[in-house]
Amino acid sequence: MELFFDLVYVFAITQLSQFLFDHLSFRGALEGLILFGAVWWAWNYTAWATNWLDPESLPGAALMIVLMAISLVMSAAIPKAFGGRGIPFAFAYVAIQVVRSAFMVWAFAPGDRMRRNYAQLLAWSAVAGAFWIAGAFTHGDLKLVLWLVAIVVDLAAPVHGFRLPGVGATPIEDWTLAGSHLAERCQLVLMIALGESVLRVGLTFSEQPGSPSVDASFIVGFLAAAGLWATYFLQYAERGAEAISATAAGAARVGRAGYAYAHALMVAGVIVVAVAIQLTIDNPDQAASVRSALTMLGGPALFLAGLGLFKWAVAHRSLRAPVIAICVLAVLEAVAAFGADRLIVMVCATLVIAAMAMLAVTADSA
Repeated sequence: MELFFDLVYVFAITQLSQFLFDHLSFRGALEGLILFGAVWWAWNYTAWATNWLDPESLPGAALMIVLMAISLVMSAAIPKAFGGRGIPFAFAYVAIQVVRSAFMVWAFAPGDRMRRNYAQLLAWSAVAGAFWIAGAFTHGDLKLVLWLVAIVVDLAAPVHGFRLPGVGATPIEDWTLAGSHLAERCQLVLMIALGESVLRVGLTFSEQPGSPSVDASFIVGFLAAAGLWATYFLQYAERGAEAISATAAGAARVGRAGYAYAHALMVAGVIVVAVAIQLTIDNPDQAASVRSALTMLGGPALFLAGLGLFKWAVAHRSLRAPVIAICVLAVLEAVAAFGADRLIVMVCATLVIAAMAMLAVTADSA
């Protein structure tokens, strides 16, 4: 059931990468970040809910099908969410959050601490929902501001424990968590995002006339996607799953930082890399603009920032390698400002990814 549910988010990730490609500007990046935040939070809260809900049971399957249908509406509205389809996007997203939390409140028995936890989550979803709905009926800068406030409220609510006046917070330790399940779910959604990168490599290459630079871009794009996969899956995925499974008392704390937030950064980074691959194969010999260079180097930087947070959350391991790699990418961005070709910039980004993949496999200190 959960794999079937994820099919909608294959579509959502494709929509997000296309949105960023079509709106390659600083404002477009901010709008894309807001839309990604909504998509991620809708998926993430569902992944957490299935820790306590059996998605194969009749009520659980019914909920998942309903959430899947609403998610499809939300995903379809992404390309014009800041235009004429803001209302269906916002209402669909708010419905996902409210319906799921309300179902969980109903499912737990009175007096169960998880019922209280989900009641407070429902309250904060309603608070954020008010900003989402208000923004849906506005335009331009006001919509951007209202939706930015809405996603900040959504993302910040778990940090303060869904604290409510007169009620207090829900301690993170009260969210009893099956760590191995959450680890598996996050690994799968990261694999979905990587699939989008591979799809971009193949589709864009198939549409281009043959030339040495296009062929080289195809190879570099594929190696970039493979490098991101290797960096995470050859070592850190298994280590993280073992760490969160071994710390039953602190699984929710590890899950919040290492999976809810860290994996959001990694998935976002992979989506940006997918756009970078398309930009490179489309025009490999064109001089990289500031925006295209930021896309090519910023995607790996986002991914590595998420990887660093993940390493710290699950094992408090050294952040030296990710920090150095991000600094190298920042230096490369300054160099790219002097007019390097897109292919050259993407080669440099891929080399940094490859170095991190090799460190992940060969060095415990990575």
